[in-house]
Amino acid sequence: MTPPRIFGIPARDAPVVAVLRRGPSDWCQIGRWDVGARPAYQPGSWVRATMYPQRCDLSPDGRWLCYFTLRRRADWQAGPTYVAVSRLPWATALAAWGSCGTWTRGMHFVDPAVHEAGRPDEGDDEPLRRSHGLAFTRPVSFAVERRRGWTETSDSPPRREHDMWDERRAPHVTLQKMRPGGGPTLQVSGMFAAFREFDTGRYGEPTYRLVGEEPAGLPGVLWADWSPDGRLLVATLDGQLQVRDEGRVTWEADLSALTPDPQPAPPEASRW
Repeated sequence: MTPPRIFGIPARDAPVVAVLRRGPSDWCQIGRWDVGARPAYQPGSWVRATMYPQRCDLSPDGRWLCYFTLRRRADWQAGPTYVAVSRLPWATALAAWGSCGTWTRGMHFVDPAVHEAGRPDEGDDEPLRRSHGLAFTRPVSFAVERRRGWTETSDSPPRREHDMWDERRAPHVTLQKMRPGGGPTLQVSGMFAAFREFDTGRYGEPTYRLVGEEPAGLPGVLWADWSPDGRLLVATLDGQLQVRDEGRVTWEADLSALTPDPQPAPPEASRW
């Protein structure tokens, strides 16, 4: 069985991570990872579609997922490629906006005074507008990380004038994020890491490492970030979610062997 591809989107103001898991190739599953004092993982909706992790976002409070997807069998006003907002960890679209295709970079949550999305093609976004705005994501590598405190290292090349999609320099860009409270710095690089939708067989695996007094690589890591209290959150190439503290795995959930089992979402998934 081919291991799943896993990407995490941490909430800015809550100990919650949206987990996007792809595999088998036609299927994606959404999950909610509580990374507080007592970590827990809640599996959510299975979607037979292509989701684009670097074009998705999680609201600062960890309640709402904004996702961009291609669902070829979609039969509704928003069409087969669309941005939707749902209640994590469900895919039930409370509001959805159709796009002209997969060239769009998706949308992300901003201050409620800003709302670039316009009226949705499906659903009602009025309840969302009271607490969150939505803005179009501009073309940039590592879009999710940049909104969560990651910054480019000094040796990353500058973006050239004609690099419209930030793709030409992406294989040479390294992003970093300091550990909350001090300690080592987490770094990530790689073309696949920059966009997350490319074939890793062609664009390679991401490279994560810790840089401090004793620099250390993080082999076998597909995604990583810091928890608010400074623990290392990791998704591995073989399908594990892990919390690591001082190099020790203190909590783990195995997502490797899950198979598609789409079930109706609970009633609360249809309510703001």
